[in-house]
Parts: sequence; C-alpha cells; structure tokens
Amino acid sequence: MTPRTKPRSRRAPPLGLALDSTSPEPLHRQIGEQMRRAILERRLKPGARLPSSRQMAEDLDCARGTVVLAFDQLVAEGYVVSQAGSAMSVAANLPDEMLTVTPAGGSLGRTAATRPAVARRTRALLAETPAPVPAGPPLAFPTGQPDREAFPFALWAKLLEREWRRPGIEAASAVHPFGHAGLREAIATYLGVARGFTCDPAEVVVTTGIRHGLSLFAQVVLDAGDTAWIEEPGFVGVREALAGSGVKAVPAAIDEAGFSPEVARALAPDARLAVVAPAHHFPLGTVLGLQRRLELLSWAERAKGWIAEDDFDGEYRYSGRPLAPLRALDRAGRVAYFSSFSKLLFPALRLSFLVLPASLVEATERIMDRVSVRAPLMGQGALARFIADGHFATHLRRTRQLYAGRREALLQAAARHLDGLLTVAPDPGGMHVIASPISQIARRFDDVAVTAAAAEKGLTVQPLSVCYAGRARRHGLILGYAGTPEAEIDRALVKLRDVVLSGAGRSKRRQRPA
Repeated sequence: MTPRTKPRSRRAPPLGLALDSTSPEPLHRQIGEQMRRAILERRLKPGARLPSSRQMAEDLDCARGTVVLAFDQLVAEGYVVSQAGSAMSVAANLPDEMLTVTPAGGSLGRTAATRPAVARRTRALLAETPAPVPAGPPLAFPTGQPDREAFPFALWAKLLEREWRRPGIEAASAVHPFGHAGLREAIATYLGVARGFTCDPAEVVVTTGIRHGLSLFAQVVLDAGDTAWIEEPGFVGVREALAGSGVKAVPAAIDEAGFSPEVARALAPDARLAVVAPAHHFPLGTVLGLQRRLELLSWAERAKGWIAEDDFDGEYRYSGRPLAPLRALDRAGRVAYFSSFSKLLFPALRLSFLVLPASLVEATERIMDRVSVRAPLMGQGALARFIADGHFATHLRRTRQLYAGRREALLQAAARHLDGLLTVAPDPGGMHVIASPISQIARRFDDVAVTAAAAEKGLTVQPLSVCYAGRARRHGLILGYAGTPEAEIDRALVKLRDVVLSGAGRSKRRQRPA
C-alpha cells in the first residue's frame, strides 16, 4: 500500500508565485491574484515582459491551459497586454494611484486617505451595540422562539422524505418565482378558513421573512426616497427592510388604540405606505381598534397608498377567537398581508409568506423573476402537505393551549419574584410580555445594560428601547415565553431579579438622552 504523502505546495518560479494544490481556490485564480498583487505593488514594473505560458506552466508544474486562463483574465482587466508576435507584458499605462505599496498589516492599495470600504449606513449598523448572546442554549425568554418540543419533527421528517424520495416535476425543475404551487394553494385555503379572508393562490408569495417580503413589496410600490409610516415603537426589521429599499421610514407613536393615521398624516402627509401590526403590535401588544382600521383603509383608498399588514403572531389569542386581519376589511385592494411560519413552527424553516393585492401580482412576478431573491424550495412541498392534511391547524391548537399555560405561569412567577422591581402586564395574545421598571427605579433603569448582564446568567431578554427609532424611548424588557418550559420560568425569574438588584447599567442610563 502506498504511504499517504503530505500535500505539497508547488515550487516557486522566478516570478515568486507559489501555488497551493490543497487550496479550494482554483489554480488559475491563484496565479491571477498573485500576479495582480505583484503588479500593483510594483514588484512587476509597468512594461515588464512576462514568461510565456508554456514556461510558466513548467515552472509552476501545472497545465498550460491553467496559465492561459489566468493571463486571459489579466488581459481583460487591463493589467497585462498582449501584442501579436510578442510575449505578454505588464501594461505600461496603469494609473499611478493604483500602483501603491501595501502597508504592513493593511489592505491592498489602501492608504490612510482612502474612504472606508463600506457605506455610511453600513458603518452606522456596525457601530450599534450587538445584542448579547448567552454562551450555549438560553435558559429562558428568547423572543419569537416557539417551543422546540411541541413541533412534530418525526412527522416532518416523513413529509420531507416523501417530498424528496420521488420529487415531482416542480421540485426537480425551475419553480415559479412566487414559490411552490402546492404551498401557495394550501396557504390560500387555510387563510379562507382560519383568518377570514379569501385570496387567489396566484396572489401568495413565499418569502424568507418579513424583511424579504417587505423589501420586495416596497420595491414594487414605492420609489427610492418615498416615505412610509411605521409604528413607534416597532419591530427593528421593518426599519431595516425599508432602509434597504431606499425608503424613508417615519415613526408615528402608537397609543392605547394602536397606530393613529391622524398622527401619522401630521408627521408625513406625503407618505404612500403604512406598515402596521393590527392584530397584535410588537412589542407593546396593542390591538388596532375598528375606527382606526377604517380610517387607515380610507386613507389608502383616497391617497392611492398601500398598507403592509404584519400578522406575525395573530394566531395566538388566549381570550376568544383570533382577531380578523385588516385584509378582511379591505375592499379597495390596498392591503398586503404578511405572516411567518418560522415563528409558528420553528425558526430554521425560514419560510414566510406575503399575500399581494391582486393588482400587483403581474408586476411583482416580473420583479422577482429579474432581481429579487427567492425563498428556498427545500421544505415547501412538505409544508404544503403539512397544512393541507390539517397538521398545521392541529399544531396551532396545541401550542395555543401550551403557550396560554406558560403565559399564566410567567405572570404568577413575576408577581412572586419581581414585585417591587418590575411590573409585567398581562397580554391577551402573542408570544411575549413586557416587564417595565417601577417608577422608583425607572429613571436609572438601562434595559440594554440589564440585557447584557442577563445574558451572562444565561437569559435571553430583549431591551424595549431598541424598538424605538426616535430619541424618546421607554425602557423595559421583552420576555418571550413560548419557547421557555414552565419548569424553567420560576428559576429564570429569580436570576433576572438578581440581575436587576445588582444595579446593572444604572450609571450608563443617566448619560442617555431622554
């Protein structure tokens, strides 16, 4: 048996190139990149003649075609020139500003005077304090996390196996830009039965989440620089999706009746889109009253505006039936409806959906076919069967009862352990509650600092203040309970009490603007 030899780097020729046969980078790209660097760093002077492709192939112990591929790319980029009857040579007319020596530890061609590589908005995002993440699985309270044990993964595995053991023509070929036809039909049927409005399967678009769906919708109905109303506070992903589409988001403060079209019009009368969560606002949990709903629909019809309805957890209502969506009241075709399977089933699924107004179907299909990313096809067929066979409705009934019990356990444990520190108001729906500091400590309570300290104890909580776009911010903690077993809630709240009693973040809060 031939002994296994250690992979070797190819020997270096006079040009100083060294190819690594174990690298995933193709050899012709290794050659091109190293020659490009040598030219830009003046190790290969402008006008310098280069070895022939045959000679370089011998020196590098590679195929001549590999060297030819590298030369062709360098010629196309303008670094190398080729003249009939003569060898290759370095271009003689490269701009002087390109020919810079790489500073130690720096990047190629960068000097202190060059502008940053990323845009201002990217630098602003990078400057934000990242959300602390506990080491290992969190003990309790992640937001938007359903219960892992409640989902029937064994059944799901069978559905996946059935889908891919003998994939149908749709799964094995180019799928429609809007997603799997069977899934879109199952969604439309389910919405008619469970959410109280009818739609055509052709209006359903499978997406990867609210950011994907809202960004796509904004590209279809708005121009860059147009204005959209958003809720204040609200889900950060909404602001991010609109910013990525070049849309200016104007936050309108909500009150006990939810989003106010009157307040929004006073702030930005020229807005053409309103992004709202009528059934259950995130994070405050308010419900948009009927009068406000009718006002918003009337505005959209008069102003030829659009409404993006985020129904992310409207299925979870613990007193009475889930509230009817705004889309069910829409008679002018101005409401786009968004929902997510990732929050209802399991996050790794990465499948959500958007129901378009009928008038936008053709335009959106053309946009998606040309420029937009598509949701992954893996799992769409299995999800279609999961819904059509009634497993989705069964899962929602089971988890609705499960989460109602966890919500009650959290409220009772909070009364025992957080009394005198934080108040937790009951919320009749959703998957989270808000813990607010009592008035005596509210001025010195820094929810971002408390969140960081809680992460060190294995708790995943979310600061309420980051949900605000403006300077006036309310501080508190968002506690998700859907993914936290009842047995862990009591112990977790004891840890949270200790974090708050430790005084985490008090000095930082005093320096913050109100």
